[in-house]
Amino acid sequence: MAEALIWHRLQFAFSVTFHYLFPQLTMGLALLIVIFKSLALSLGNERYNETARFWARIFALNFAMGVVTGIPLEFQFGTNWSRFSAYAGEVVGQTLAMEGVFAFFLESTFLGLFLFGEKRLGPRGHLAVAASLAVGSWLSGYFIIVTNAFMQHPMGHAVGEDGILHIASFRDYLLNPWGLWQFAHNMSASVVTAAFVVSSVGAYWALMGYHREQAAICLRAGVIAGMIAILLVAFPTGDQQGKMVAEHQPVTLAAMEGLFEGGPYAELAIIGQPDVAQRKLQNPITVPGVLSFLIYGTFGSTVKGLNDFPEDQWPDNIELLYYSYHIMVGLGTVLTLVMGVASLLLWRGTLLQTRPMLWVLMLSFPFPYIATTAGWWTAELGRQPWIIHGLMRTADAGSLQVNPGDVVFTLLGFVGLYLLLGMVFVLQFVKLVNNGPVAHE
Repeated sequence: MAEALIWHRLQFAFSVTFHYLFPQLTMGLALLIVIFKSLALSLGNERYNETARFWARIFALNFAMGVVTGIPLEFQFGTNWSRFSAYAGEVVGQTLAMEGVFAFFLESTFLGLFLFGEKRLGPRGHLAVAASLAVGSWLSGYFIIVTNAFMQHPMGHAVGEDGILHIASFRDYLLNPWGLWQFAHNMSASVVTAAFVVSSVGAYWALMGYHREQAAICLRAGVIAGMIAILLVAFPTGDQQGKMVAEHQPVTLAAMEGLFEGGPYAELAIIGQPDVAQRKLQNPITVPGVLSFLIYGTFGSTVKGLNDFPEDQWPDNIELLYYSYHIMVGLGTVLTLVMGVASLLLWRGTLLQTRPMLWVLMLSFPFPYIATTAGWWTAELGRQPWIIHGLMRTADAGSLQVNPGDVVFTLLGFVGLYLLLGMVFVLQFVKLVNNGPVAHE
């Protein structure tokens, strides 16, 4: 069973990591498309409409890939995690079904109207459709995050006489404070991803001398939206998410920071290598007292370390959790500096003429994807060894009837298929970018 569990986890981790490469862009793009359409209507500038239509085509491509790679995840709840589904399906199935029935159909319907109904709808109707598309996209994200928030910090449930979970308060389940802050943090990060992609394409067009007006629009919108969103990722959303972890999963916080010995004036680890066997952080560079201040508001506050908890409560892979968290934070800092410099050049009116910065923006687009992936790994690795924190351990959640050979076989199939899909996506994306915002399409 232990061997099968490893493969179950690896297959789901690969599937969900690859899948999330696409929704994070569509959710962020949905907001930027509304901005482009609003500016087109208020300024009477057709270039903004052309830009909105172009990014709607990118949105559609991402949306299709998100659907194709998301459907297998729903089936894996039954094939790989049948005991989890039997125990918690009545609860988590509520929001998963709502995402499919309400948000997905809302999003797909308004996407079709946006792509093919502009002439019939008129400018104001087309803007309304863009706003509805954004609502559907963000609502879809909210339902998924509420599901995950229940697994991180269960609320609104009760254990029935049958030994399985039931909804006790749908309001508490749907408005879980963990989910609200997680949603705000996640959506801010998705806008950062979209802003860097939009800025990257705008920088490419500017460097190549293509579509100069639309390049300037993409750079201006991408840099401004990216600067605002990346600040929101750090504060208040990231700050509050960290405080939630400290309150409800203190052992996770200790593992994220590589903190083995707790106490007052807890150090913030800038860099170091966790040595779990010796229970220490090797070669650390730390800032005394800062972790206590960030979590509790005073430098002298006590922060618990890993040694304050039984080992069976420690996350399963402290090293990977530690590095995922620090990659997220490190890349977030770098991306903030990039957007800060770009914002300064934009304010001075010299961004389009500063070719080194355009190169930096063009080549920066992969890093938000890496940062968001590391962020999700941090959340999921930190919850271990629980699949539902405090209620069900991951070791008790897997399917007993599926042997490891079957999981390895299907995992290899997913890897091959997703590699092919990824290549097709990249080719189509490059083709769309090279075609540009063609006015007659």
